Amino acid sequence: MRPDLALVPPGTALVPADAAATPSVVDHSPLRVAVVTESFLPTLNGVTVSVCRVLEHLERRGHEAIVICPGPAPARHAGFAVVGVPAFSYRSFPVGIPTRLPRTLSAFAPDVVHLASPFVLGAAGATAARRLGIPSVAVFQTDVPGFARRHHLSMASSTAWRWLRRLHGQVDLTLAPSTAALADLREHAVPRLALWRRGVDGVRFTPARRQSSAVAALRRALAPEGQTLVGYVGRLAPEKRVNRLAVLAGLPDVRLVIVGDGVARGSLERAFAPLDATFLGQLDGDDLADAYAALDVFVHTGTEETFGQTVQEAMASGVAVVAPASGGPLDLVTPGVTGLHYPPEDDAALRGCIERLARDPGERARMGSAARAEVEPRTWEALGDELIAHYRQVIARAPAQLRSA
Repeated sequence: MRPDLALVPPGTALVPADAAATPSVVDHSPLRVAVVTESFLPTLNGVTVSVCRVLEHLERRGHEAIVICPGPAPARHAGFAVVGVPAFSYRSFPVGIPTRLPRTLSAFAPDVVHLASPFVLGAAGATAARRLGIPSVAVFQTDVPGFARRHHLSMASSTAWRWLRRLHGQVDLTLAPSTAALADLREHAVPRLALWRRGVDGVRFTPARRQSSAVAALRRALAPEGQTLVGYVGRLAPEKRVNRLAVLAGLPDVRLVIVGDGVARGSLERAFAPLDATFLGQLDGDDLADAYAALDVFVHTGTEETFGQTVQEAMASGVAVVAPASGGPLDLVTPGVTGLHYPPEDDAALRGCIERLARDPGERARMGSAARAEVEPRTWEALGDELIAHYRQVIARAPAQLRSA
């Protein structure tokens, strides 16, 4: 057990009292970062996207990195080696078996271990880092207890929190993506917390795309009679609750657009057949950015999001947002300014918010413009530098003999 952690009572904060404060450590020496992630390419989700952006930023800043993730995976990303460990599938998610993890960490000899949404593979990464005397930073991103709670598995939810408390108790710092997630972690006695949000690519996701021929053609195809386009972007899984968009039935001059794929796609296509909804499938890159730019209203239906990256991408695209008043969207959406909130379980209120914006193009335009201005400073460059400063803080706090171990 690391001596510096053994002497710290549970719940003791090792970061400034203002958890949202940006680290002030100034150091430009190159770091060696081992990223242990529960999800990576070719699986596309919020964890994967965040890890890819982090790796790309580390490469730009001249640091070294390695990725350890469930296989199969690409051999490299952003110039860094990717080590895929054996994995099995559970509810369409690859779950990594940490057979090669300790040996890989020891051979790479990182300055810090980055644990992306740790639960299974990440738990083994936290234990290995602690035994090797390597400082570690965990990024809390997947609300596993919330998933269990939504499925009325109260015992599973409490068990998940016990596991997470034990897991995060081994790391030097846990980063929460939103104030709601930070409060949840504090409530469950997870120690050593700070706030680290997510960046957004404001060059790719931009209102300027609306003037392009590609977006104009997409709008003509999706709304041939000039209907209001209401869209969802994200994984199609039961917990995302996309089926709630059935409340759009009967709204005049509204077309529903669904971007994404997943196990629930077939049932959603059947359920939304009366709505004449369009399913565009999984999109990325410029195709995804064009889809956002083609929308008039973006709707988020999940109620347990730790952050809500698709909300932020829609805002960067200049699209008014309708989102639940819970989780990450509480931080992202300012009601009446950049979008609208609805009570998380109120489908009638959800419909009412969409109907309000569908009827008022002027309000949509004002909100879209304000949304874009709100997220413009949240670049991955700025958030990446903030993350590197967090790395340096935990490295600086580790005893010298452990840093050189």
